[in-house]
Amino acid sequence: MSYIDASRRYYEAAGYEKPYEWATNDEAPFATLPEPLDRCRVGVVTTSYLPTGDRTTFATRPDEVFAAGHDAVSRLDNQALQWDKDETHTDDPETYLPLARLAEAAEAGRIGSVSPRFYGVPTRYSHRVTRSIDAPAIEQGMRSDDVDVALLVPL
Repeated sequence: MSYIDASRRYYEAAGYEKPYEWATNDEAPFATLPEPLDRCRVGVVTTSYLPTGDRTTFATRPDEVFAAGHDAVSRLDNQALQWDKDETHTDDPETYLPLARLAEAAEAGRIGSVSPRFYGVPTRYSHRVTRSIDAPAIEQGMRSDDVDVALLVPL
């Protein structure tokens, strides 16, 4: 059974009147890069999470949205999140937080640099909360780190 089908069945079994609707945003502004990619700073957003004491928070809900230094990668957790644990694993953090690969790209001159922090945003079932609280908090963190390009890597 596909993840989408499983999600629909879950919502139906939980008594929701209509199935889950995947988030879309047709009005999202896309823009050209502020400069060539080889001079841009890249920031990464993951849906994995850290224990509360391991992160710098910058949102109205500090237990959820966070920024953390690269040294915190080894403490990331994701076992409580919903993902297909039968078909994949999270043994290799580079599959959901490719900081080492980005550092290699920076060293090779393909990107300018990697943000000193990565950013975490929870997997939510509320489009409104994601759009009105989580996304602005991540944007604020990235702006403070002078990030030019955001790479979103959901688990």
